[in-house]
Amino acid sequence: MSVYPGNKQARALAYSPKWGHIAVGSNFGKVSIRDFKDFDTKIQTLKNAEEWCEMIKYSPCEKYLATGSHDNQVYVYEIVDGKYNLYKNFNKHSSYVQAFDWSLDSTYIRSADGAYDKLYFNITTKQQDSAGLNNTKDMEWASHSVKLGWDVQGVHPAGEDGTHVNHLTVSNDKSVVASGDDFGLVNIFRFPCNDNSSESRSYAAHSEHVIRVEFTEDGKRMFTIGGQDKALIQW
Repeated sequence: MSVYPGNKQARALAYSPKWGHIAVGSNFGKVSIRDFKDFDTKIQTLKNAEEWCEMIKYSPCEKYLATGSHDNQVYVYEIVDGKYNLYKNFNKHSSYVQAFDWSLDSTYIRSADGAYDKLYFNITTKQQDSAGLNNTKDMEWASHSVKLGWDVQGVHPAGEDGTHVNHLTVSNDKSVVASGDDFGLVNIFRFPCNDNSSESRSYAAHSEHVIRVEFTEDGKRMFTIGGQDKALIQW
């Protein structure tokens, strides 16, 4: 679908106001760190991931950058004086990393993979926390892109295996959760959404599957990205 060769196609983006950097993930796993004021200025290239990264996020404290790769690993980089060094690669997933979230205090990452496993990683100890679900039960999360959990299980209709839901996000005021699916629909539920019979308001604007949904910080707008239709829509 792109007019550019594979090595010039971006898969995921993340922006750091603190450093003035934008991280761009390519089709081949490399992550290019660019100057946000001048995209042609390359600051560094991260070459650890062996396959493309579906998600890239800076930690809330902006001390770290994490990438979730289709080589089944989560890579965490520490940023010191604007330079990125591999801090830890977590290799406990059995399938590609589909989504992950940082905790608000930047001490944990929770991630989900293509096999529908949800894992927790302690950034301070550099270890997987097998009791992470219990240990983080009172923790605030900086985002809600992982589509597994009691508080979002209602976005998956009864009788569906959940594969048609591509992405979800929760508004900053924690009032609603939005999902994008394979049917080209953007679905809005009340949050938390823990009942499979929960009703949604569904909107059709994309001609193909919806791969990303994100609210603005004030919650007054939402942006969605389509797949084959290559459309970016503001709601």
